[in-house]
Amino acid sequence: MIVAGIGSRKGVSEQQVLDAISATLSEYQIKASQLDAIATARLKQHEAAIFSAGRKLGLEVMIVGDAELAEAGKKTSSHSDLSLTLTGAPSVSEAAALAAAGQGARLLGPRRVLDSVTCAIAQSGEAS
Repeated sequence: MIVAGIGSRKGVSEQQVLDAISATLSEYQIKASQLDAIATARLKQHEAAIFSAGRKLGLEVMIVGDAELAEAGKKTSSHSDLSLTLTGAPSVSEAAALAAAGQGARLLGPRRVLDSVTCAIAQSGEAS
């Protein structure tokens, strides 16, 4: 399973989210058609741009609960004090991707920051 984890500032646009996903996938030579889902933190469940980007890509947007996010946060490679304060995880995008990808998931690399959106890619051997 391959999951794009998304974090963002409030009020980002669908295009900003799509651009961040596209740039991150390109960095790891992954096609958008290989993505199984987008994931984000419960804190972002009302961020319309994330959901509209998911619809545009034909992907489910998975909301990761606080406890799962904090647990997955133990395996992140990036750190944001603000993210840690607000969610209990040092990186929303990395922790969300890891949690949603399932057991044995690993990050392909650190999150990418692009225009107020962070995106991280996690992969596991689990089927989508």
